[in-house]
Amino acid sequence: MSSAWVAALVALFVWWFSTGAILMVVRHADRAGRRARRMVTGAALPLLAVGVWGYERSLGGTSTGAAYGAFLSALAIWGWVELAFLTGVITGPNPYPCPKGLPEWERFIRAWGTIAYHEMLLTSLLLAMWLYGAGAENTFGLWTFTILYFARISAKLNLYFGVPKINTEFLPEALAHLASHFRISRLNWVFPVSITALTFAAACWLERLYAAETPAGAAGFGLLFAITALALLEHWLMVLPLPDAKLWRWMLPAPRQQTPSTRPEGPHDF
Repeated sequence: MSSAWVAALVALFVWWFSTGAILMVVRHADRAGRRARRMVTGAALPLLAVGVWGYERSLGGTSTGAAYGAFLSALAIWGWVELAFLTGVITGPNPYPCPKGLPEWERFIRAWGTIAYHEMLLTSLLLAMWLYGAGAENTFGLWTFTILYFARISAKLNLYFGVPKINTEFLPEALAHLASHFRISRLNWVFPVSITALTFAAACWLERLYAAETPAGAAGFGLLFAITALALLEHWLMVLPLPDAKLWRWMLPAPRQQTPSTRPEGPHDF
């Protein structure tokens, strides 16, 4: 398990499996109704608790197991927050589609309103993890969460400003309105900045990996390199015509068929 190649494969599998598991749970909850989405989020709270406990326990560890524990703990915390977002439990004050023809400033405010509570929770968790874990012996969990945080912010900005390829197939019922806040267009100015930053971060982890003097260091930096490379890949999938949805489509039940509801609203009404 101290091999960087094994660590990269573990990160790849956990990324694929955890994404598919969350999508499957959310799809089943969608089919069962709104109450089921709230129940699923509440039932998954032990995942958050285990993640927080594992993160705290791993901070002083210097073994290979501690490196993996820190990585998986950060993913557990992140996974619960994403589940709460996808079920519509923690999103934002604006649950309505974006009308066409709005000025850019209002479009931005509306888009922010769709995810505000989710982003504030992630930011609070990131700050708490840094305040508690900065300077610890084992910071692999801290850096894992940090990578996921900034990669997600980057991805959302790219979806807002516009990219050529946007996959809305897995948007759950509670977040169906998000698609109206995305923009399909040629590359925006944020995309090359995102790609450059993620490539630089991946190169930094690769350099630290080759310089690692302990098996725990090799495993930890291998995990960080892999998760950063996956974030980079997810950005490229916004512009490359690759059928990435096939990675999870086969394992998900069919979505519930229903007629979307709408309501009238004024030009500035959330």
